[in-house]
Amino acid sequence: MTGSPMQVGIRAARAEDAAAIAGVQTDSWRSTYAGVVPDEVLLNLGRTLQDSRRWRHVLGRFRRNHFVYVAEDGGGEVVGFASAGPSRCPALPYRAEVYAIYLRDEYHGCGIGRELFATAAAEAGKARGPSLLVWCLGANPSRYFYERMNGVLVARRPSGIGGARFEELGYAWNDVAALAAWSRA
Repeated sequence: MTGSPMQVGIRAARAEDAAAIAGVQTDSWRSTYAGVVPDEVLLNLGRTLQDSRRWRHVLGRFRRNHFVYVAEDGGGEVVGFASAGPSRCPALPYRAEVYAIYLRDEYHGCGIGRELFATAAAEAGKARGPSLLVWCLGANPSRYFYERMNGVLVARRPSGIGGARFEELGYAWNDVAALAAWSRA
């Protein structure tokens, strides 16, 4: 950790953040899902070049419909990110979706995740409408984060990772503006 959690700022991601975002995502998956998803999946993570290309693509061509924010410490290191855009679940009435939020372990519990989530949710809500959805694995201990953010469990669906079967949980908010205001209070 190059800076203290108190020195973290949130900003819009840039194409040059792609490798750092991919690194945070890989590290977060390995720490969050150890013992949850198959070890082979976790061991095969971190093809940074491939992941960096995907994030560079998201931060370039699809920028208009995809909102990505990073948390950057005082030393300029990306320590977390959140990604949001249009809902990918037309069967549910929520217009915006947070696709991902990841934060390096040492920054958990400092309010940074809440700020990242609120920022990405607010921007997606402005573009897509006032309601928001997020999906997470039921076995993910971080799902309680969404409950603390006043998310309401609205859906469940089957999912698979590396040949293992899981249940995904859908949490929703009807008023993104109220969520953003509450989370920053």
